[in-house]
Amino acid sequence: MPSRYESKSIEPKWQKKWQEVDLFRTREEPSRPKFYGLDFFPYPSGQGLSVGHLRNYIPTDVLCRMKYMQGYNVLHPMGWDAFGLPAENEALAKKVHPAKLVSLYAQTYKRQMNLVGISYDWWREINSSTPEYYRWTQWIFLLLYKKGLAYHAEYPANWCPQCQTVLANEEVEGGNCWRCGTPVTKKNLKQWFFKITAYAERLLQDLDELNWPEGIKMMQRNWIGKSEGVEFEWKIADSNLSFRTFTTRIDTVFGATFCVLSPEHPLVLKITTPEHRAEVENYIESAMRLSEQDRLATERPKTGVFTGAYAIHPFTGNRVPIWIADYVLMTYGTGAIMAVPGHDERDYDFAKRYGLEIVRVIRSADGSPDDLPYTSEDGIMVNSGEFSELPCREGQKRLAEWLEERGIGERRVNYRLRDWLISRQRFWGTPIPIVHCQRCGLVPVPENELPVRLPEIESYEPTGTGESPLAGIPEWVNVKCPTCGGAARRETDTMGTFACSSWYFLRFCDPHNVKRAWDPEKAAKWMPVDCYVGGAEHAVMHLLYARFWNKVFYDEGLVPCKEPFQTLRNQGMVLALTPYRKPRENERLKVGEEGILITFEEAAKLPKEEVFYKWEKMSKSKGNVVTPDEAVDKYGADALRVYELFEAPFEQTIQWSEERVQGAIRFLHRVFKLTDDWHPHFVRDWSEQINTVNLDASSREMRNITHTTIEKVTKDIEDFSFNTAIAALMEFTNAITEKIRIFTPEQNSLRLAISEAVETLILLLAPIAPHSADEIWESYGFPGFTYQANFPKANPALLTKERVTIVLQVNGRVRANIEVPTGTSREELERLALSHERVQQFIDGKKVQKVVVVPDKLVNVVAK
Repeated sequence: MPSRYESKSIEPKWQKKWQEVDLFRTREEPSRPKFYGLDFFPYPSGQGLSVGHLRNYIPTDVLCRMKYMQGYNVLHPMGWDAFGLPAENEALAKKVHPAKLVSLYAQTYKRQMNLVGISYDWWREINSSTPEYYRWTQWIFLLLYKKGLAYHAEYPANWCPQCQTVLANEEVEGGNCWRCGTPVTKKNLKQWFFKITAYAERLLQDLDELNWPEGIKMMQRNWIGKSEGVEFEWKIADSNLSFRTFTTRIDTVFGATFCVLSPEHPLVLKITTPEHRAEVENYIESAMRLSEQDRLATERPKTGVFTGAYAIHPFTGNRVPIWIADYVLMTYGTGAIMAVPGHDERDYDFAKRYGLEIVRVIRSADGSPDDLPYTSEDGIMVNSGEFSELPCREGQKRLAEWLEERGIGERRVNYRLRDWLISRQRFWGTPIPIVHCQRCGLVPVPENELPVRLPEIESYEPTGTGESPLAGIPEWVNVKCPTCGGAARRETDTMGTFACSSWYFLRFCDPHNVKRAWDPEKAAKWMPVDCYVGGAEHAVMHLLYARFWNKVFYDEGLVPCKEPFQTLRNQGMVLALTPYRKPRENERLKVGEEGILITFEEAAKLPKEEVFYKWEKMSKSKGNVVTPDEAVDKYGADALRVYELFEAPFEQTIQWSEERVQGAIRFLHRVFKLTDDWHPHFVRDWSEQINTVNLDASSREMRNITHTTIEKVTKDIEDFSFNTAIAALMEFTNAITEKIRIFTPEQNSLRLAISEAVETLILLLAPIAPHSADEIWESYGFPGFTYQANFPKANPALLTKERVTIVLQVNGRVRANIEVPTGTSREELERLALSHERVQQFIDGKKVQKVVVVPDKLVNVVAK
């Protein structure tokens, strides 16, 4: 029986034993309930995992292990999001085929995950870049195409000149590529889109059913961006042309003093007068170089140019000038707005800049003075013809009816959400299963010809022309049309990586099916994912796309649930110290830099006053990564697990601390010492005897502590409150140690109670520190593994203490403590307090005005 936590002898031993019996292979026994625990699909990178990555893998593992011990069939799989830009870019840099790199990196990830004891079912391992997987991604594309949810269209696309591919709007962050940080430009290209907008309302409404962080749900609500309003027509003066605008504030329409079209609006060049044409064309060119994020930035000055054309106001008949401005987007609403500078801040700034008319048409309901722009909907309409003096909301209804009666407008719901741009002009991705035929047009590849395989090529550098490298492989591109048999060309764009990760959770339900993407009956057994764990950075990318695809599958009867992920948890980051050299005299640094990044070795050679450290996210480029290999070698896997779980609440960012890991080691040492000390006294059949003997007070107290701890640890693990679960185990360990200290051999009832407590401690610890738990379990003579044992259940009858400590106060100050039976009446507590010698000492000579009794807690005597 080991008396200390010896990680290097214990952990490899148990990892080998688990592997030999395939311990974590998923069971599918009909009598057991199911639990599906899943981590975000990782891309395996060359640097391997850091201890920061483990902040989501370890907690999910703890929950899944506990669920299995509680009697669930547990699905806890892992695989690799291997297609896409990260793998291809690294392959280009290292001049190694991405397939080889992905395989190598995945092996490293898998080894590191096993190194810390993650209980994945590796029989279900999948790789999104294998034909066996992407065959079914292509099948899903064809399903969407048949349903009218996949289409091909020319569109000004976000273009990353560094990655040399287009990006979806969600992949542009602050005007930069989300992968490489390069400023994004625009390029007109024919692209493939998925019609996610068809599901906008369902994506919005079903968020209410999800147990997700409210911040993530709010991000999705804002991205979907539902707005209710009125769309109506504006005729262009001196022409037969017209355009439509959408507004949520039709009550302000009488204050519309100009209209603004998006620079991309198809009418712009048609209506621009000759004297304004050059200025308009120059403005369009400059606008096309900006990202949508830049154009919508609130702090950016509003710019625009006059087209020379006028529109006819539908209510007043006045001529209002038509401008173009880059703050109006073709991708939202109609690409045109009525501008109401008196009641919209953006329009107000624009009107002030260009000297355009500003008219007040809303006043406050109470007549109090207010500044322009006045944006409240609680006001009263003024200067609005027959609608003047109506409350704004009543005016909105009446104005909408007026437009509808005349057939020039109607009430509409708009969404900010845009269709999902899926095309990528890169090699390393799922080929789009479409053939272009001059005679037949777009022709789907027949399902029996899937997968459309990527060709075996040596050179796959991006072309930079807007075409995929696949376009330069004639033997792959040139095919016969599946419909007419004539000459045709394959689609050369590949799908973005988010296509692969929008359905992988379903493949895990049935990973080796060669006839279907998954068997709907198997999906019905496992879906939805009960707990999904990963970072918040994919709130409006992966999570939104996966929800969309799942709803399509639900409509087709392929899955049993409207939503794929019932509960979502976002982990905090692990920061590490990064050394910087302070700038020397006259040394120039880039704007925003405080110093020069150096290595720890360089920092050690410099005088201390020349070096400073910052807490930053672990990164290979920063040189501050701590790998699982280093941490396990130095501290042990179980110590690393305990540290990451205990350091802070799951959602909080933590700072890597070797000293705090030592605290985890000390806790494990205490557990080993406790179990070693108790080993000679342990009673294997304590559960058969404990209810047949009369327990003394100390034994009853031990049982109360045991079952209170079971209840707390179980609930805390369910709630992802791992830090408080471990704190409870530490207190439990101390309580058992204290009982062992006072134990004598003749105390048979206490022997039974401590034996129950020790066995409980081992099993409660098992999901958290599984190697240590199994080592102790074996040394106590138990067969098999703790993973196969039953997780303890709290006995409700043992959760209430027999006696409690009552605090006695006089005028709010503590004067004494007494022990009484739990549930002692108010009257008895008052009597005991007033008769206590310490209380009498402080109320002597005073008049008792009242006695405040809080049952089972305190008595406060108020005396003056």
